Amino acid sequence: MRALMILWRREVALAWAGGGGPLLACGFFLCLTVLVPLAAGGDPAGLKPVAGGIAWLALALSSILSLERLFERDLEDGALDLITLGPVPLELVVLTKAKAQWLAVGAPLALTAPVAAITLGLPPALVPLVALSALVGALGFALTGALGAALALGARRGGLLIAVVVLPLFIPPVVFGAGALERAANGLTPLPALAFLTAYVLFAAVVTPFAGAAAIRNAQG
Repeated sequence: MRALMILWRREVALAWAGGGGPLLACGFFLCLTVLVPLAAGGDPAGLKPVAGGIAWLALALSSILSLERLFERDLEDGALDLITLGPVPLELVVLTKAKAQWLAVGAPLALTAPVAAITLGLPPALVPLVALSALVGALGFALTGALGAALALGARRGGLLIAVVVLPLFIPPVVFGAGALERAANGLTPLPALAFLTAYVLFAAVVTPFAGAAAIRNAQG
């Protein structure tokens, strides 16, 4: 447990170091949500039906920005070899890195999401739902993103490969998250969509540690 806590604190500190990954992700998120209304002509009536989908698409794209450094940096400086030889199983290392990514990047994005959603025309009454669904969805993005980062480990143009791998995996949470906002905006209960979103996160939490650890062992040779 002590080794896990040390690893988790290290990952959170590294996420904020070297340019501030969370600030970059939040800035990119807000820029996307500002550019879309400008490109659409600034008509609130036209933006309102697709506001939830645009917000979730921007959230997914923003979550990719800092994934390349999740494992690649440790592989280059040899830290990943030391972590592999340590007392913590590699599966728990992958899970810890994903949780740190969620806390350092996903949580700030979830706090930024209500501002972006209101900018796109969603009612202010949906702010709690936007924040809650974005927080759950960000955990799913962090888990599947960690899997993509592990699969692209050691490859040339790893950032591009990560995007190719994880973007299809990001489709279900985008669909469920946007569906929850759409149902709530139409006066329906968002619970079914939130249940599917939570189920996706739980499935990713089961698959990612084992698949990610296998990918890292393969990259290490």
